[in-house]
Amino acid sequence: MKSYWRFLIAAAVLSWTVIVLHARNSAEIIPARPALSSFPKTLNGWSSLRDNQLPKEILDILGPGDFLTRTYYQVATNSQADLFIAYFPSQRSGDTIHSPKNCLPGAGWSPIQSDRITVSLPDQSPFPANRYLIAQGENRDLVLYWYQAHNRAVASEYSAKFYLVADSIRMHRSDGSLIRLVTALDRGETIDSAQARLLSLAGNIVPLINDYVPR
Repeated sequence: MKSYWRFLIAAAVLSWTVIVLHARNSAEIIPARPALSSFPKTLNGWSSLRDNQLPKEILDILGPGDFLTRTYYQVATNSQADLFIAYFPSQRSGDTIHSPKNCLPGAGWSPIQSDRITVSLPDQSPFPANRYLIAQGENRDLVLYWYQAHNRAVASEYSAKFYLVADSIRMHRSDGSLIRLVTALDRGETIDSAQARLLSLAGNIVPLINDYVPR
């Protein structure tokens, strides 16, 4: 029953967002920005192993946007982490950001634990992020993700939708992004250990985000 009401609330918020955005008659501002493919491949001890191509069926679901799916490797710890950035220059047509909580189960991953943390990084304002432990067979992955737009990072999907409408009215912009970091847990590894690895990568990524997701 709780899931049913959560679905109804999400559907209502999404419908309200689309209606309000369509009701805006003024010209939308699409800010200039570099392509995500130019995002640095070397980040203070982290190096890119490869860029992964999203399947066409996933791209069809996501809609028009700029996407980066890259695997980074940290030599010092002999570990890997995946970075996914989805940037949507406009969300007025209803192509709004999809929550990983909806996408990951469809890829065969089952949720084990879900909560939120505060990400505190040097020289950066703290911000909330979703922490998601998922499983597929014996494999365990830890996921951190948040929504970012106009120099604002939020964890709540509902907050992201609220700011989407507010910024469309105030700034004539509906662009926004999803930032997601994923790492596999070694056998017997703790969540805190895997989280520290993701935060190490996040510390190098967050200062660059505003160059690719305009303020």
